[in-house]
Amino acid sequence: MLFRSLVAATALLAAVPAFAQEATPQAGDRPDIAAGAAQFVKPTNAERTQVLVGFLTTLGFTPEVQTFEGGNRTTGPMQGSNVVVTVGQGDKDIVMTAHYDAVKLRDGTLSQGIVDNVGSVMAMMEAAKTLDMALEGQPVAHRFVFVFTDQEELGLLGAKAFLETHGKDRIAAVVNADVAAYGQTIMYGENNGEQSRFVLETLRSLCAERNFDCMPYPTYPPSDDRAFSAAGVPVVSLGTQDAIGAHQMWLAFNGGENNGLKEGFVPPVFQRIHSTEDRLSYLKGVDVARFGLFIADLGLALDKRLVENQAKADAVAAETAPAPGGED
Repeated sequence: MLFRSLVAATALLAAVPAFAQEATPQAGDRPDIAAGAAQFVKPTNAERTQVLVGFLTTLGFTPEVQTFEGGNRTTGPMQGSNVVVTVGQGDKDIVMTAHYDAVKLRDGTLSQGIVDNVGSVMAMMEAAKTLDMALEGQPVAHRFVFVFTDQEELGLLGAKAFLETHGKDRIAAVVNADVAAYGQTIMYGENNGEQSRFVLETLRSLCAERNFDCMPYPTYPPSDDRAFSAAGVPVVSLGTQDAIGAHQMWLAFNGGENNGLKEGFVPPVFQRIHSTEDRLSYLKGVDVARFGLFIADLGLALDKRLVENQAKADAVAAETAPAPGGED
């Protein structure tokens, strides 16, 4: 998640298949996710890239590493690497994003970057695997493009680079995941423009169908979603926490001056990310798997919604078109 430091965070605080419902794992079922997340604990982001490529290859995908020239004033020029896999076929894309880079701490070491953002990466890989299996017997109208971005922590650079090379014309919708290592409350932002309304409506319907605890944030912390919304692309950003943590964060960002939180209080999640506290011990594999299956369901629901919207638009166009031979 794009926060320069905890100081900056504190300043800001002044009929779709029911995969998730039917396949939600039980507590303790997914120790493999914790073991996989542990492999991302590396001294450099370049090594994290190789871990990610290895995971995706093991899952049967052929990941494409898209390099770009990144870095900022602090780091100087620095090459970045987005990792992309595609599932299905279609003329338009539903893009699923999660950044895999970790922030460099003040002492020069790299954060473990588990809450921010290996949990989301593992969830996205779960979603990719689920969709790949689901689409074998279920045709869809859109291609699902999973983009694991680099250098989000340096200014959303990987997302911006992807947009520059991929272009926005193919993109029908984007789902971004950031800060999702534990908890079963799904948080989502509502501040990505009018073009994102149908994405939010689809998400809310899915939450109701699955009886999931989903919490809307009129103001939501920035992540790679901002690169897409700035380009006018429909997008939603998601995260997970325990219910108490999610409510505390909502109050901090949306409760105003009289939000009920103790003066100087910083929600625990912002005490963890971008620090030595962002550790593997916070990750809960069962919660990550549950979130990944929800993302897969959301992708399928968006595909269905987009097809329905296009059919309605075509019907309106046909009704308003002049009849053949209507003019001399």
